[in-house]
Amino acid sequence: MYTIGQISEMFGLPISTLRYYDKQGLFPKMKRVSGIRKFSDDEIEALRVIECLKKSGLEIKDIKQFMDLCVKGASTYPARKAIFEKQRENLLAEIARLNNVLDMLNFKCWYYEQAICDGSEDRVQSMIPDKLPRDIKIAYENAHRD
Repeated sequence: MYTIGQISEMFGLPISTLRYYDKQGLFPKMKRVSGIRKFSDDEIEALRVIECLKKSGLEIKDIKQFMDLCVKGASTYPARKAIFEKQRENLLAEIARLNNVLDMLNFKCWYYEQAICDGSEDRVQSMIPDKLPRDIKIAYENAHRD
C-alpha cells in the first residue's frame, strides 16, 4: 500500500490532482485507514489507465464513465474496448496531423539552409517540386496534403 505522497512522486502528479480523481470516483475500490487514502496496485494500474486516457484527449467525466464500466464487470468489455479503439483512432489522426506539420518544418529548414548557402532563394525555388532531393520532396508533398 502506498500513501498519496508516494503516488504523487511516483507519477509526478500533484496531490491535489490525486484527490480530485478520488473525489470524481476514479478509484472506486480505494481503501482508507483512519481516513487516509491507501493506494494499492489496483489504484496504481487504474492511475496508469487514467493518465493514458487523459493524454489521449479523454475528459475526466468520460474517464469516470470508463471506470464505472470497469466496476460493472465483464459484460462491459465491449464498451471498454470501444473507448480505447476510439481514442486510438483519434490519436492516430493527431499523429498524422503532427507528421504533416513536422514535414513542413523539415522542408522549411532545408529550404532556408539552401537559401543561406546560396545567398538567395532563386535556386531552391526553381527546384520545387520536381527537382527536390528525394527525402525533401517527400516531406514537401506530405506537408502540402490537405
